[in-house]
Amino acid sequence: MAQIETRITDLGLNGKIIRLDVMRNIQDAVSNEIKRGAKTIIAVGNDITINRVVNAILRTEINTGLGANLPLGIIPIGDKNNLIAPILGITDAEDACDVLSARRVEKLDIGQANQNYFLSQASITSKNTTLEIDQNYSVEIIDPGLINIFNLPPAYAIPPTQKDFLKNNQPFPGDGKLDLYINTKPKKSLIKSKPPPSTSYFSLDKLTIINNKEPITLDNSLKIQTPAQISVLKNKLNIIVGKDRGFV
Repeated sequence: MAQIETRITDLGLNGKIIRLDVMRNIQDAVSNEIKRGAKTIIAVGNDITINRVVNAILRTEINTGLGANLPLGIIPIGDKNNLIAPILGITDAEDACDVLSARRVEKLDIGQANQNYFLSQASITSKNTTLEIDQNYSVEIIDPGLINIFNLPPAYAIPPTQKDFLKNNQPFPGDGKLDLYINTKPKKSLIKSKPPPSTSYFSLDKLTIINNKEPITLDNSLKIQTPAQISVLKNKLNIIVGKDRGFV
């Protein structure tokens, strides 16, 4: 943290620093600074921190009408649970300071799950999960696997069955759509060899997810119970990104 503070000072990025602990609520801290006229919010931490700050900014806007065009910057800390920063073109803390100095701002879509928000993705196990798509189509999945709803392109290794889909249907956080990938592993038959994993793809703007046992995980951090109504808020949040981001 001391190195980061020195670097941002050298770059002329002066501002108020708030250190969070168990006694300080992120929602209150962000909301208070927005009410005081903050021009930019910088989240320093991992995906958990980013998700909480995104939620704090959007809830402040809903409750007060303030912060509608407020840019969000990110400085990733540590190696664990930092999947969002790389896809935004931010490789590490030092690089993040240079990205903030360049101040390249993109207005990105945000996913919403009930009253919670996510920047990168929402995930849930596929087994015993029901999907209701646009209120006209419903499917119950019985095979084990994983369901991903991407807003940002994924920043981790993709199963081979999904690579062809991603090559032609790359998630783009500015098209007003979410990208749904259902990757399942059918059970082995008694008379046939085990069938290969299968992947289904949908581009949509809303769906409902129901699983009576398993929660859905937002941005690799926040778990919420279902039923969860998933939708997209087009061009909702200004994000400071790097030139080598994972989308155009």
